[in-house]
Amino acid sequence: VQLQASGGGLVQAGGSLRLSCAPSGRTFTSYTMGWFRQAPGKEREFVAARTSGSTYYANSVKGRFTISRDRARNTLYLQMNSLKLEDSAVYYCAAKSGPHSLIASTATSAASYDAWGQGTQVTVSS
Repeated sequence: VQLQASGGGLVQAGGSLRLSCAPSGRTFTSYTMGWFRQAPGKEREFVAARTSGSTYYANSVKGRFTISRDRARNTLYLQMNSLKLEDSAVYYCAAKSGPHSLIASTATSAASYDAWGQGTQVTVSS
């Protein structure tokens, strides 16, 4: 399954962006979807995840980012408010195929996901 992420762009610090992620091709079932990001020279890091019953956030984005999902469209969103320079990165959406609601220790790990989007660039300027 291929995921398509969109919504990235250039925004000033303090501004907002909303990222979207939807599967392309055939429909699939996924109870856990998430967002990760990777800045130049850094490892990919967890941002947020949503399961059938829980949401998880990295401490660095808690209170500023909101993950949500439209299950009818199987679309995942990431509303990003109060953006900071350090939020600049390529953002990737990811999904765990199947009826698996991951717990926190696995939902926050990139290795738990088996479907990924191509990434969308978010650049926050001063």
